[in-house]
Amino acid sequence: MAITIFHNPRCSKSRTTLSLLQEQGIEPEVRLYLQDPPDTKELANILALLGKSPQELMRKGEAEYKEQGLGEEGLSDETLIAAMAATPKLIERPIVLANGKAAVGRPPESVLELF
Repeated sequence: MAITIFHNPRCSKSRTTLSLLQEQGIEPEVRLYLQDPPDTKELANILALLGKSPQELMRKGEAEYKEQGLGEEGLSDETLIAAMAATPKLIERPIVLANGKAAVGRPPESVLELF
């Protein structure tokens, strides 16, 4: 079973989620998504697995969100997904993929529902 965590080691929630998985005996593939961002197709797939809209997966508090005008009404999902792929800092974290499902580790314990 392939398990991947989209991880930012500077984020406390991401670190906690990774530790929680490891405490359960799970050693996920750690993807440093800021250096290796998902492309638009991969992001669209993650959103489908999460059952979320692009806006629901965006970090709205980031300066880039405001600078790029991503809160404006009428922006297409494709536009928002492209913005996340180009600026991965906008992607909420951590995201864990396992068993053909996905979960955002907020709170970290929510990822345990994948197993």
